Amino acid sequence: MTETDELAAALEAAERRWPGKSRSALIAALAEEGAKALEREEADQLAERRRVVEANAGGFGFGEGYLDELREDWPA
Repeated sequence: MTETDELAAALEAAERRWPGKSRSALIAALAEEGAKALEREEADQLAERRRVVEANAGGFGFGEGYLDELREDWPA
């Protein structure tokens, strides 16, 4: 693995959080934390989508008999 500036900064932050761990353990811990963050983000996005759907459910009603009215113009 090539250590970029971004990875070096991430490892420094990880070392402050988990002092004394080896660099490979820090990389594993960062990967686990990243996966947890992604899962939380996905769950939050799903919850927001559900909230929007539920907030708009039934909001596009056409009223009783709208199909009959629509079909009045259809050829027989």
